[in-house]
Amino acid sequence: MERRGGPQQDAGGGVSELREWRPVVYRKCTDTLWLLLFFLYWAGLVFITGYAVMAGAAERLVLGYDSFGNICGRKNTPVEGAPLSGRDMTNKKYVFFLNSCSLEMQNLKISSLSLCVSSCPQEQLNSLEDLQSFARNNGSCLCIYNLNISSYTLNPKTAELCPTLPVPPSKSFPLFNRCVPQNPECYSKYASVLISMVNEMDVFHRILSGILAGRDTVIGLSVLALAFSLILVLAFRFIRTVLVHTLIALVVFGMFFVSGVLWWLYYDYRNDPSTELETEKENVKFLLGYAIFSTIVTVVLLSVILVLRKRLQFTVQLFRIVGKIIGRIPFLLFQPLWTFLILVVFWVFWVAILLSLGTAGTAQTTSGGQVEYRALSGIYYMAWYLFVGLIWTSEFILSCQQMTIAGAVVTCYFNRNKNNLPPHPVLSSISVLFCYHLGTAVKGSFLITILRIPRILLLYLYNILNQKESACAKCLFKCCFCCFWCQESCLRYFNQHAYTATAINGTNFCTSAKDAVFVLAKNSAKLASISCFGDFILFLGKVFVVCFTVFGGLMAFNYHRELQAWVVPLLLVGFFAYLISHSFLSLFEMTADAIFLCFAIDMETNDGSAERPYFVDQELLTFVSQSNKLTDGQKHRRPFQDNEDGTELQPMT
Repeated sequence: MERRGGPQQDAGGGVSELREWRPVVYRKCTDTLWLLLFFLYWAGLVFITGYAVMAGAAERLVLGYDSFGNICGRKNTPVEGAPLSGRDMTNKKYVFFLNSCSLEMQNLKISSLSLCVSSCPQEQLNSLEDLQSFARNNGSCLCIYNLNISSYTLNPKTAELCPTLPVPPSKSFPLFNRCVPQNPECYSKYASVLISMVNEMDVFHRILSGILAGRDTVIGLSVLALAFSLILVLAFRFIRTVLVHTLIALVVFGMFFVSGVLWWLYYDYRNDPSTELETEKENVKFLLGYAIFSTIVTVVLLSVILVLRKRLQFTVQLFRIVGKIIGRIPFLLFQPLWTFLILVVFWVFWVAILLSLGTAGTAQTTSGGQVEYRALSGIYYMAWYLFVGLIWTSEFILSCQQMTIAGAVVTCYFNRNKNNLPPHPVLSSISVLFCYHLGTAVKGSFLITILRIPRILLLYLYNILNQKESACAKCLFKCCFCCFWCQESCLRYFNQHAYTATAINGTNFCTSAKDAVFVLAKNSAKLASISCFGDFILFLGKVFVVCFTVFGGLMAFNYHRELQAWVVPLLLVGFFAYLISHSFLSLFEMTADAIFLCFAIDMETNDGSAERPYFVDQELLTFVSQSNKLTDGQKHRRPFQDNEDGTELQPMT
């Protein structure tokens, strides 16, 4: 820390130098053991990544493969003991089942032979001559690869080597690259077998199927959520009373509209006489659950808005002050974008490794030269390790964003000349973070992770017990789930203030958290009332993004009623929309929290006199006084200050 100022009379009658503590210049690394632990964990992730790349084949899930181990749409390497493997399937991109009208499933395997074909038959083929004509005209052979086209009508084993006649017309399904029969009877059987296979899969493979089934839609809707978030960030930057009213009106309208659409879709599905497949019945159940949840949230939010409507003007002033700080540090507006891009890169990396890991297996030949892939031992343990890495690393990235914003705000606040800030405060904050405080970010993110994992496990167990109709167990799991959620929310709040204290004092996570709690506990009543409604408005902004993005997801997934269960893709859409909106809108939340903690410390250690002036500008001081209904006499009674040592900023240990 640095010292500046003039003389001051000390207790013994001598003269001592007046201390003006600033954010420390000479720092030391904090929580280095936690940083080392994080590096070791990532060493394990790198090992799993290498293993997944070497042993996995995500292309099998994405492109599809035939019964002989050939991946459709690419060149293949031969498999020992399978003479029909190792073929060039570059021009044969679709999977065709020889017996598509009477498929059977055994041990998660479809019994019918499958081939890679260049095109699916658009019309019904009734004879071997039709098969010959289709192969010659379209270049797509529907019989086993080693059977010559001219031998279709001559070979006595043609019935075993060619599809069962008649071959129904089929259409290539774009998401799965499969030839799906269009005949109603065959289609129903085909879809039922595929859904039964998905239902018998474990959670790991269900997630993979959900990611693959809706990958294009999920990506598109995530971009839509990004656009909504950017619009709101720019809107909050230039906040006005009319804008707040408009946002509240849009959120209320959006919640009512989405709830109405969900109930309408539920009614439409329930009364549709063609709803017979299991996947359609599951969609009806999920629509009912989403509709009930959306209705409850709408009623709760509307009630809270009515209760807090009188503090609307204070919210406008709060966002104006936060916007003023951001205006002094304009590069803060780009910080959420960098965080989002880093998160996207990490998520793409994680999904790619998950897909590769899910297809890791050894090729084994069976009777008739067919190929099966057997899963390797330890895959599920690796998947759980990868899953924990997803949560921990995502939270670590968000923690780095919080520390960067806190460091820049601290530099701006504890500066006498507000119009002449130090150069590049954001880059300086990033430099300090990477040089000294990565371990603190690791520790804070790890605490969030260990609270989130039990919630996910409880949700998984709840879904298992949900089928057993145990009301007591359901109630217990809901209570535990709610308890962990509350703990996580409180921990996130204190983490943000701990990061701000670290940016000020350069102390480790535990010391910074204790210092921040000490100040907040003394001033909680004054500060909580100020930021409460501001946080609620930001929460409404997140609800706005999630609400309209999920509505887009409902409209998009409604066009694929038969083969897609909505639960995983739609939950992914909501999850990604919330993370994206949180990454952007939390800029204002974190800036406001950092400002108020700095303000509390400023009031704690200064009295506004000429010898010990405040760092706060008059606009913020007036706003806090008005929001807490302070009188002119109370302003000069140092309501926040109990410290008499003349320091402006010091470790509060």
